[in-house]
Amino acid sequence: MKKTIVLGATPDSSRYAYIAAHRLVRYGHEIINVGIKTGDVAGFPIEKPEYIHAGVDTITLYVGSRNQQSLYDYILNTCPKRIIFNPGTENPELEYLAEQKGIETVLGCTLVMLSTGEY
Repeated sequence: MKKTIVLGATPDSSRYAYIAAHRLVRYGHEIINVGIKTGDVAGFPIEKPEYIHAGVDTITLYVGSRNQQSLYDYILNTCPKRIIFNPGTENPELEYLAEQKGIETVLGCTLVMLSTGEY
């Protein structure tokens, strides 16, 4: 199972980040919710993007590209194996920076990847 940061986590049940967090847990993945909102999602608190977690396999992005620049250091210093750019989060600059650090970038959808076994 893959330790995953849900970046852009929210307690709003109508948002894809919320749905993805619940689905990741249902599929047996360990999640860390990170965002600017407060609350719990899928039984885990939402923390601010301050603490760098070790052993992270995936960061799944639910933050639009225009709001990502302030998160670059957090994302890159976490050194995940991969970053999933969900629809609406595509960012060539961050993709380039990640690839320079040996981080795989995926333009995809976490929900689809989970349902098709590609996660």
